[in-house]
Amino acid sequence: MGMLDEQALSALERHDPDAALTLVAEMSGATDERLRRLARALAGRIMVRAASPRGAPRPGVGRIQPTRWQPGVDIDVDESMEALLPAALAGRVPDAEQLRGPGWTRPATAVCLVVDRSGSMGGERLATAAVAAAAVALRSPDDYSVIAFGSAVSTVKAQGQSREVERVVGDLLSLRGHGRTDLAAALRAAAAQLEQSRATRRIVLLLSDGRSTAGDDPVPAARAVDELLVLAPVGGDESGDQARSLARVAGGRFAEVAGPSGIPAAVASLWL
Repeated sequence: MGMLDEQALSALERHDPDAALTLVAEMSGATDERLRRLARALAGRIMVRAASPRGAPRPGVGRIQPTRWQPGVDIDVDESMEALLPAALAGRVPDAEQLRGPGWTRPATAVCLVVDRSGSMGGERLATAAVAAAAVALRSPDDYSVIAFGSAVSTVKAQGQSREVERVVGDLLSLRGHGRTDLAAALRAAAAQLEQSRATRRIVLLLSDGRSTAGDDPVPAARAVDELLVLAPVGGDESGDQARSLARVAGGRFAEVAGPSGIPAAVASLWL
């Protein structure tokens, strides 16, 4: 009792990542205090590693947009016309401060991870949520939040709060299933979190089967968020169809995830 063989766990992680991650999630709720403490001490590192098996993903794709002109680069004639035209008509050199040129910018992105904790929440579902939190932290480390919901909504990490990702993972692993599913309330809470950010791109990443069993119709709340990405567990039942439908009516994107180790690829497929 109270023993954890780290070498055996590492071997299992290499052989069957989902089994290892699920085991860590289950041990984090063990009744034996020593085992629970050991599991949670390892969980953060293991979940972060699983979230980014090939290194931290790029936080965003760069794009060209007009910026202040600098010597040595081309002038963006269209964007600088208000400065160029008067100067040309007056026969003078345009003010360099008013000229624009092409510049690479990286979009600022804020994200709120919304974890469905209704019903039974343990094992693989719990591990999947923990890896999702680590993946979000890797992609948007300076501007993310995590909330969990059943019949009520709880904040695991607020948008402006500074917390180590290992602690966020640990708090998620302490969750257990609770209540019914008030999806509308969760989406409204996510929108409220993102309102605190100044980011130009605001994403709600929903980890749920999309089934709502309490509260208001979730469709208006889903349509009200800037950008909705929905991750649903593979199952092939009608609940997956509900998650897909919710993403579609909100103009968002949908992907299925087969287990905790599938999170990085699933998130990458949605987070373009």
